[in-house]
Amino acid sequence: MSDPYVGSAEYLDLLIAGFWEAAGPEVASVLAELPPGPGPVVDLGAGSGRGVRVLGEAVPGAPVLAVEPSAVMRAALMPRILDDPGLRDRVTVLPGGALDEALPEGVRAVLALNMLGHLAGPERRELLERVLRSLVPGGVLVTNLAPPFAPVAVPRVLMARTEVGELVYEGYASAEPSGVDGLLWRMEYRTLRGDAEISAATVEYPWCVCSEEELAAEATGLGFGVRRVGDPALGLHVLGRPSAGAGPLA
Repeated sequence: MSDPYVGSAEYLDLLIAGFWEAAGPEVASVLAELPPGPGPVVDLGAGSGRGVRVLGEAVPGAPVLAVEPSAVMRAALMPRILDDPGLRDRVTVLPGGALDEALPEGVRAVLALNMLGHLAGPERRELLERVLRSLVPGGVLVTNLAPPFAPVAVPRVLMARTEVGELVYEGYASAEPSGVDGLLWRMEYRTLRGDAEISAATVEYPWCVCSEEELAAEATGLGFGVRRVGDPALGLHVLGRPSAGAGPLA
């Protein structure tokens, strides 16, 4: 299978840094409330490893399972792990997708950030079921939703811009509806030196939309508690497995 990130991998870690600067402290605050125990923590769609680093710092000593299907993203993930003495003996990187790898028992937390849209509705619900079964009482799934929440056209907009050395990196996004619950995103990346564009890449990928109401209905129907955290613009949602004694799961 072709790797959808081959054309964009050099830009992604740079341009997602702003999201993690805002979301990282919120995620860490949620993880600080986890029940004690030896259970592992999981990052589904680990990408270049920014979420893995948050997990490693917020849940010290816990084994970390990082699941990332893209070979080029794992090429960015592995150096981040190897260069951190606090991670290299704790993090296991698996090359499958979110539904390809069996989750271990006794998991205390799962991150699934910027990745739910890669799953169609039935796949998303299957993932929620799997995560619920693997979580300890009081464990959490931390995920996020970003607009649009319906398959509508999205005009081209600058999503992120950052400077490194003498160069400027930009990422633009636009989208068109695709089917009853899908979008086709078009991502354009540019590298500028002064006013001159010295490299560029364009990639397209499908995305399945999900509204907050849909996610809440699916999650509560299974037995999760659902709450929002942080700046609403981040779209962060915490799906928690009820603690022991809180009543039967649906």
